[in-house]
Amino acid sequence: MSATAFLILLAAAVLLVPLFKRMGLGSVLGYLVAGMAVGPYGLRVDSQPDAILHTAALGVTLLMFLIGLELQPSRLWALRRQVFGLGTLQMAGVALPVAALATVFGLGRAAAALVGVAIAMSSTAYILPLLAERRELTTRFGRESFAILLFQDVSVIPILALLALAGAGGKPPGWSALAALGLLAVLGRPVLATMFRYVARFGSGNRELFAAAALLGAVGIAVGLSSVGLSASLGAFLAGVLLADSEFRHELEAAIEPFESLLLGLFFIAVGMGIQLPLLAAQPFLVVGLGVGILLLKACMLFVWRRAVGGDTATSLTLAIFLACGGEFAFVLLANAGAGGLLHRATVELLTAAVAVSMALAPFLLMLQTD
Repeated sequence: MSATAFLILLAAAVLLVPLFKRMGLGSVLGYLVAGMAVGPYGLRVDSQPDAILHTAALGVTLLMFLIGLELQPSRLWALRRQVFGLGTLQMAGVALPVAALATVFGLGRAAAALVGVAIAMSSTAYILPLLAERRELTTRFGRESFAILLFQDVSVIPILALLALAGAGGKPPGWSALAALGLLAVLGRPVLATMFRYVARFGSGNRELFAAAALLGAVGIAVGLSSVGLSASLGAFLAGVLLADSEFRHELEAAIEPFESLLLGLFFIAVGMGIQLPLLAAQPFLVVGLGVGILLLKACMLFVWRRAVGGDTATSLTLAIFLACGGEFAFVLLANAGAGGLLHRATVELLTAAVAVSMALAPFLLMLQTD
């Protein structure tokens, strides 16, 4: 990408994202629209969103690192029922009906299961900042939302691993991958802790140097595992887990978060650039109908199963509306499935556009519930 193209891309983000946040529509939708505006079907600033997506995927990688940092044993134990109980119910309650529908429409079992899981994902990048902004993270539905999102995000790791083992995400990992995981389990934490102690001792409190060390640890492990056939997201997640109970946890979160937010925004811009607007123009009722269907199906299933396990009506309804939209990991899973041949390109493009539509409509659903 040229400097001029990158400048226009940043200008579009700076112009649209605050506008969408001001309108109560969220930054994620602003990034998606910015991507569509400057992409190959808009201003044509850059005709190869895949190149940007490859770089911006680092944002998702850093998000997985931060999620790993959240898996502090004491915190995970305190949320065990919500994470593993509600998380499993939500995933199964949405993924199974979607997979059944996908099978009816002609997808194979593996492809249908992948689509079901992808559609079950909700947007951590959209929901958690919204809950924090509304000061509702400590409410009952806020804690439950966090637990479900954590389960969803963590579940991406074994799913990507299964895709790789099946050969759907590239070359299946072999003994070198198992050896790398064993080496990481034994040496990962002491090596990372030594590096951060060195930086803390000789870096004279240099925040930028600590941020560089955090990026080196997260991205280094991600690249290392990627080189032996495993997911980069798995590497970043494991790096976070290794440091979740260390004395550097809070400093790491503060150092990584600005980079993660910026790159995750770039990821959504790249996704927006890749949305097939000609498909939306040619089949608007199909694409929008699928997007609306994702919202309604997820909201209904979330409400039903939460009520079934003892939730009150108000909490169940709010939880269902907040988690009804699609999520960023749906894009990741669909892209991996398409790259590995598990899903046809046309199916990936259609579902990607539908998930984006569900994310675009989610703020309006939330406004309706608030009113």
